[in-house]
Amino acid sequence: MTAVAAPRFSNATLAFLRALRRHNDRDWFRARKDVYEAHVRAPMVAVIEHLSADLPQFAPGLLASVKVSLFRPYRDTRFSPDKKPLKTHVSAVFPWRGLGKHEGAGLYLEVNCERVLVAGGLHSPQAPQLLRVREHLAEHHLQFRALLEAPSFRRAYERLQGDALSRVPRGFPADHPAADYLKLRQYVAWREYPATFCASPRFYSTVARLFEVLAPVIRFLNEPLVAAAPRSIR
Repeated sequence: MTAVAAPRFSNATLAFLRALRRHNDRDWFRARKDVYEAHVRAPMVAVIEHLSADLPQFAPGLLASVKVSLFRPYRDTRFSPDKKPLKTHVSAVFPWRGLGKHEGAGLYLEVNCERVLVAGGLHSPQAPQLLRVREHLAEHHLQFRALLEAPSFRRAYERLQGDALSRVPRGFPADHPAADYLKLRQYVAWREYPATFCASPRFYSTVARLFEVLAPVIRFLNEPLVAAAPRSIR
């Protein structure tokens, strides 16, 4: 891990996010943009920059950069009945290089008024992606199950989760040894902490450790997607 002080958020972060939840208005936000920059955006930028140095040590395929990882504070309200303009959380994603920000399995971090969420996996795959992952999983199910049954993974996340079909999807044997995983339409794992944990001195080391534990699962899920990607972006 890097030698400089580990980044974390503060009570001022949570105070701003709570106030934003009460006053979700562009004018209110614009008048307090300096507070947002100092206590919400800047700490997340520091986390991303630390991870850009630390991820190559245990997950070289994952990308951490402010330009790619940091989500904007403004919501896309075009197709939503909820027209509140601003997100009441700060979040970042760490995608697989070459697969696009939302096209493969990756890691995710969110801080909001109620919780800290450390998560990762394949959240909303398109049908062709999901089929490739299922085929890969069916062929290498012993390797996949070993990753999920490793003591480090069980201690950190307990299990892999996601929306599931009631039956094994067409094209796979109903009695396949990995039937429980083939039914999944998502492959995600997460850990939650109270919101105040974002200000703990253990915040960054905990996030980095949880990401390190989940990284082999992310790599496994991305293997068939990387193999199918055009050679120019591998």
